Amino acid sequence: QVQLAESGGGLVQTGGSLRLSCAASGRIFSLNGMGWYRQAPGKQRELVAQIGSLGFTNYADSVKGRFTIFRDNAKNTVYLQMNSLKPEDTAVYYCNAVVTERSRLTNDYWGQGTQVTVSS
Repeated sequence: QVQLAESGGGLVQTGGSLRLSCAASGRIFSLNGMGWYRQAPGKQRELVAQIGSLGFTNYADSVKGRFTIFRDNAKNTVYLQMNSLKPEDTAVYYCNAVVTERSRLTNDYWGQGTQVTVSS
């Protein structure tokens, strides 16, 4: 089993910044793609940003130029630096990781979610 522990959410004013962290632990052989998704009230969960094992990144158009995803493989951690936050960024943010476990089975894991609220 693998656990994803998220931190860093909170309340911030428009134009402010937050950094989310997601640390993976457990029976990890390798971490493959990792990413952040978000879900606002009444909306479907959507991709925010993702990063491959070699560092290639992909962003939703709505966050390009404002958010940066990066990872520290030594710490099994992925981060999301969010700058120039807008009220429309308000959502629960979920970490996702594709993990090859020590059993060599590959599974998809989700964090519990962290609330980000941007006040106008």
